[in-house]
Amino acid sequence: MADQHYLALYRKYRPRTFEDVRGREVIVRTLKNQIVSGRIAHSYLFCGTRGTGKTTIAKIFAKAVNCENPQDGSPCCECPSCRAIGADASLNVVEMDAASNNGVDDIRNIIDQVAYSPTQGKYRVYIIDEVHMLSTAAFNALLKTLEEPPSYAIFILATTEPNKLPITILSRCQRYDYGRLSTETIEGRLREVSEAEELRVEDKALRYIAGAADGSMRDGLSLLDQCNAFNYGNEILTYEKTLEILGAVDTRVFSKLYNHIHEGDTAEALKVLEDVLMQGREMMQFVADFLWYLRNLMLLCASESTKDSLDISADNLAQMIEDARKSELSEIMREIRIFSSLVEQIRYSASRRILTEMAIIRAARGRMGGADTGAEDQLDTLRNRIRELEQRLLDDEKKIAERPAGSGWGTAGADAAQAPGSGQREASAGGQSGAQAKPAVKKQYPKAVPEDVADIVRNWTKYISQLPPGMTRVSLLGAKHSVGDNGQLVIVFSNYVTADHFIHDEGYRNRLRYFLRQCSGKDVEIEYKALDKGQKFTDNYVDLSDIVKMKIEEE
Repeated sequence: MADQHYLALYRKYRPRTFEDVRGREVIVRTLKNQIVSGRIAHSYLFCGTRGTGKTTIAKIFAKAVNCENPQDGSPCCECPSCRAIGADASLNVVEMDAASNNGVDDIRNIIDQVAYSPTQGKYRVYIIDEVHMLSTAAFNALLKTLEEPPSYAIFILATTEPNKLPITILSRCQRYDYGRLSTETIEGRLREVSEAEELRVEDKALRYIAGAADGSMRDGLSLLDQCNAFNYGNEILTYEKTLEILGAVDTRVFSKLYNHIHEGDTAEALKVLEDVLMQGREMMQFVADFLWYLRNLMLLCASESTKDSLDISADNLAQMIEDARKSELSEIMREIRIFSSLVEQIRYSASRRILTEMAIIRAARGRMGGADTGAEDQLDTLRNRIRELEQRLLDDEKKIAERPAGSGWGTAGADAAQAPGSGQREASAGGQSGAQAKPAVKKQYPKAVPEDVADIVRNWTKYISQLPPGMTRVSLLGAKHSVGDNGQLVIVFSNYVTADHFIHDEGYRNRLRYFLRQCSGKDVEIEYKALDKGQKFTDNYVDLSDIVKMKIEEE
């Protein structure tokens, strides 16, 4: 007969002592030292995403401070106090979910209880989960008690969004941040649980479940529970069966899809999507996983040294490095923008397949410069063409500079200010043959000094207004200016989206430097920066525009 009192794995294997906790060595050691030394704070703040151990460690801490026979700061789990707290039957530990009890009256009930010392044990511990959900009035009511609690009272506040807490609360708590657990940590715990439950699971399947948990131990155990329930009665839980149960896709499929997009093969890319759907995979999960694949590809393309920080198998890593080496960073980033937008579009849409097909077509045809691409892809295609023209101009300028004076041009390129054939006329007038003429020397521009940089900024609007209309001109007109330590012009954009093409595209940088050289007659070094969200320009840079204005007023 089936067990009528089955406990979910995440409840059955919830840590009971500090030694059972995985991946929180620093926090555990700190709390145990406080208990051993008797230097226990009166209020703690545990911050982190779901399933990372905040409430679990809070309960273990509550047992430890009241334990009659603590062992190196950890509860014995055998004394009456530990057993009562473990069974949720102790009056010394009060748990409150602020998500559903967030009013001022709920906090006043706790404040009334604080007035009474514990009848058994040393401390009364108040655990308030999702504390950021408390109302403003509730926070105000809690503040005074949190500031000067009785010696026997300990408050442990847990939250997933510490940014929503008033600074007056934050400043009165010892804060501990619970980051996402590593895939290796979760995988190790899943293996321990599988062995304890006598579950046969492939290593590759455990690895995938651990990765799908996204840093949450509770999610990892829940997914293992789900897979085991579906696989009940079978001999072993395989990797392929795990993918089927969770509606996920093998990483090799993402590599295949990416390569078809990279090659501009729209038909084959859509066939990959068709195969995925025929296998019953969930569209939202598929797009999210492919976006994560692109993210890993972007990091590898930027620097292969990031491979050690990626939670992927050696086989998948080798394939991903191969894909990254034949890709351009701008191409991957463009596809990330397309599929990031798709995630938001399909979240509540009834036409998920159509929208996904559109995104794949845009990505593939944008790579090939097709006529039916979206507006963003047309811009990317136009940027590619501009880069090609810029390179041609630079190559032509170099060739013209290297030609002898009698070959049809005077001095080099745009700097010669002479029409084709003028060199020949001068040679005839002087009675010299083309072979006797001296080779033209390319004009050398003097390097810009800080005064030249200031003069360029003074004439910035006039210069940039001469550029062709488009995003480049708008972005540059809205930029701020400063001067670097080596006298270079620092152009600061308001965000990374605007700065993207200048920071990562050498063609854009060469174009602007060449343009300013023609306008000012000086060769100016340029550095490009972007402000982080919430960052102010004047807090980090000297505003060269203000200095220029001051000089104009003095003149």
